[in-house]
Amino acid sequence: MPDIIVIAHNIRSTHNVGAIFRSSEGFGVSKIILSGYTPYPHVQDDPRLPHIFRKLTDQIHKSALGAEEIVPFEYQELPDIDRLKKAGYTVVGLEQDERSNMLPNYHPPEKIALLLGEEVKGITDDMRDVCDDLIEIPMVGKKESFNVSVATGIALYALTS
Repeated sequence: MPDIIVIAHNIRSTHNVGAIFRSSEGFGVSKIILSGYTPYPHVQDDPRLPHIFRKLTDQIHKSALGAEEIVPFEYQELPDIDRLKKAGYTVVGLEQDERSNMLPNYHPPEKIALLLGEEVKGITDDMRDVCDDLIEIPMVGKKESFNVSVATGIALYALTS
């Protein structure tokens, strides 16, 4: 099974963040990096006001159900992609793009940093450019995409099977 780090960049919803924690725990993700404006649970020496970090932590907990206390995580304003690559991780963006490999055809490497993007606009062009690979979940319905937390669970299942 590959070593997977999830990078949740610019995710707006605390409920999506909580669900990403829960799926990540279930699939054995080694760490989550929360970045950009993604809400994150309370951290030691939290720079946010207490009423803010308490509210966000409580909201994340509603869907994480304790996974936020199990899966190691850190907050970074911008994910340190260079550090991950130097540590041997392949940065894999989960995004619909003409360059994307369809998830069922993708052969995952041993160390993956799975990059997730904003709920509506996805991964920004500048962040796509730093990805080593892009993967896409095939869609057969009429909707354009899955919810980011659902897509994370689907991708993690495929990458760990």
